[in-house]
This record gives sequence, C-alpha cells and structure tokens, in this order.
Amino acid sequence: MNYQIKWRPRALKELRKLPKEIAVRIVKKVDLCKDNLWYFLEKLTDDEGYKLRIGDYRAIIDIVEEEKTIAVRIVGHRKNIYKRWL
Repeated sequence: MNYQIKWRPRALKELRKLPKEIAVRIVKKVDLCKDNLWYFLEKLTDDEGYKLRIGDYRAIIDIVEEEKTIAVRIVGHRKNIYKRWL
C-alpha cells in the first residue's frame, strides 16, 4: 500500500526557506508516510486535509486515494502555518 509523494510548488518554496537540517527532517518524515500513512497523520477539523507533525513544524497534506498520492500542500512552523495556509 505504498503511496507516491507529490510536492506542490508552494510547499517546495516554503521548504527552501527553512534551515537545511529542518528541511531534511521534514522530507524524511513525509517519506515515512509512504509506507504507514495513517500512523502519522491527523485529520484537520475545518478542512479535508491532514497535518503531519515534525517537531515544531507542520506539513499540511492532501491524500488522493484514487492515485495513491500524498500531496504536500504547505510546510512551516506551527505558530503560523495555519494562518498562511488559509
């Protein structure tokens, strides 16, 4: 039940702004989701997406079941990720 990962342009842009060690942690954690998707993700209350917690950082993710795809919508620090994402 492996999923494919697709990074949306906005997520890649935000990822490039982060320090390298944090960006690497985020990429590794997203990669872990391919094999054990529902273990790491939490449903968002006001949206159809999911959040992935990576320390003080979050990734907002969409799951496309038909294509077996994890679409990373945006990444950022937890204090402002939800404001920027809306």
